Parts: sequence; C-alpha cells; structure tokens
Amino acid sequence: MNEQKAHVENMARNMRRTILDMSLAAGASSSHFGGGLSIVDIMASLFGAVMRYDPKNPEWDARDRFILSKGHGCLGYYAALAEIGLLSQVEIQSFETTGSILLGHPVMNRKKGIEFSTGSLGMGLSLGIGVAVAGQRRNRDYSVYVILGDGELNEGSNWEAIMAAPNFKLSNLVAIVDRNTFQQTGSNEEIMPIGDIAAKFSTFGWRTLEIDGHDVGALLEALTSPRGEQPTCIVAHTVKGKGFSFSEGDNDWHHKVLTKIQYEAGLEELGVVREDAS
Repeated sequence: MNEQKAHVENMARNMRRTILDMSLAAGASSSHFGGGLSIVDIMASLFGAVMRYDPKNPEWDARDRFILSKGHGCLGYYAALAEIGLLSQVEIQSFETTGSILLGHPVMNRKKGIEFSTGSLGMGLSLGIGVAVAGQRRNRDYSVYVILGDGELNEGSNWEAIMAAPNFKLSNLVAIVDRNTFQQTGSNEEIMPIGDIAAKFSTFGWRTLEIDGHDVGALLEALTSPRGEQPTCIVAHTVKGKGFSFSEGDNDWHHKVLTKIQYEAGLEELGVVREDAS
C-alpha cells in the first residue's frame, strides 16, 4: 500500500504541474482552475491505482468506466489522461485553442479515454446508472465511477438518479462527491445549502463513506473497500484550488486567467526545477 500511495501522490503532483501548463496555455480564455484542482487526488487515486483500463486499447470492453459529471473539473481529468499516456503533450498544450479536442468541458472521445460529453450539470449520474445497468445485464464485471460536484447536487435530476440506483442494486456504481463547499458564484451555504450529503444518500439506500478527499491513503481504502449489493457514495471533503497557496479556498479561482507570475509561483511551490531556469 505504501508504494502504491507514493505512486499516486507523485502522479497527483505531476497532474498539478500539467494543470498549470494548461491554464497558462488557455491565456485570456481562462480555465476552471479551482474545481479542476480539488479533484486531483481523487483522479490520481482512480487512474493511478484503482481503475482497470488498457492505455493501448482504450475501448477495451472490460475497462472500468469513468464519468466526470462536473464537467468544469476537466483540467483534473485531462491531466490524469496525460499521466496514463492517452493524451500527448501536444494535445495538452492545445487546451482551449481552435481545433483542439480538449475544450472547457469534456467532449466524448473514447479513443482518448473520455466516455461522455458532460458539463450540462446533473446528467452524469444518470449516464452512470445506464452504463452500470448495461454492465449487469451483459454479465460484465466492470465498475462505473462518477464524480459529482456538491454544487451540482442542486440539480433535481441528480435526486431522481440517487433514488433509482439502489432499486437496480448497482453494486458496480460508485459516486464520488467533490465536497469543496463552493460553486460558481459563491458558497453552497449562500446559494443552496445541501446539508448532510452522506446522510441523504444513505436515506435513499446507498452505502456511504465520508473521507478527506486529499488523503490518498483514505481514498485508496475507500475506493477498494468491499461494496455489498448497493451502490456506493463517497463524500470526499476537498479544498477548491488545492495545491497552490494563491488559489486554495478562494472561489475567485472558479474560472480565472492564470498569469505568468502565478504560473512561476506555482512551479516553485511544486518544487519544479526547469532546465531553462538561470
């Protein structure tokens, strides 16, 4: 476990470097910086240790499926796909430029590891239920992982899905809530208090866990724990903008331009030593 944990933590550090690069490349278009960073440790745990996939055969039928329902977290998604070799550095540097396959929300491209187009919030969990039901009925043993935003839970369609999933006994479905307590224009408490998310999922019949979403050891333990017959919800408490002192917990970084000065400060905080540094 220690070796696996170290691998995931190193992957997360590399992903934060990639997010800096993509945000700088986006220039004046800006990027969803804060929400991408809050899910980095979750994504690194999934793609670095938990999920089953073959980068040489990205459409392998037995692969585990991943759906980023909170599409504005795409920086964390693209950085993970770069780490496993499904996205090249050329593609990463093209983020949000004309003709790029990497837009501000994910666009379905299974050869690149993107299962569905998302970004219209409230849709991802229903998609995940459909994929999980299909797996059960086709006697496939893959798992389906869906990351939801806590602000996204304002969407009523989520609660229809939360009610439906236990009815199908979807033990192959894992919903992970990125509980960073913010949404685009303010805190959850200011806009639409959501209360005890784990208790609410549990009331609908889900197996629920609640952890620190930046504790890789806790993430690995939760994601690999025995599931039983019901779907699992992991409420992961995170920090928006996690990883850089200028962005942590600051909702101004929901969608913002990264300056060259901030980029250099971010590299320094990651301990990156560049060959072109004097």
